[in-house]
Amino acid sequence: MGDLEIRPAVADDVPAIVAMLADDPLGAQRESPDDLTPYLNALERLSSDPNQHLMAAVRDGRVVGTLQLTIIPGLSRKGAARSLIEAVRIHADERGGGLGTQLIEWAIEESRRQDCQLVQLTSDATRTDAHRFYERLGFEASHVGFKRLL
Repeated sequence: MGDLEIRPAVADDVPAIVAMLADDPLGAQRESPDDLTPYLNALERLSSDPNQHLMAAVRDGRVVGTLQLTIIPGLSRKGAARSLIEAVRIHADERGGGLGTQLIEWAIEESRRQDCQLVQLTSDATRTDAHRFYERLGFEASHVGFKRLL
């Protein structure tokens, strides 16, 4: 395997990232890889916000993983910032090789660099393999999450 680079995503990465987002039963229901326009618009918004970090993991010129890290300034916890990890995806032929761990470790280190006191993430209740993965990396299932579609 070639060297891995974790860098900010660019427009040319969007097709590969969207393909990874759509490559599971949940993503297949909510993603539309045939129309990249809304994703490219979202990338523009993300890129213009210094608290948003949409990352691409690239090996041998190919996007093989992604995640989004959001830095959230806050008042609670004595004014502590926290970070939120979202949309972690690893290309199917890269799973099980440690790439997911590398991406999460990058996100934790970047969170420390940005003076965050806490890093958090959510995972769909049906993703039991992902839950075990996050627990192995030191995350605790400490809260109950709620969502409401708008």
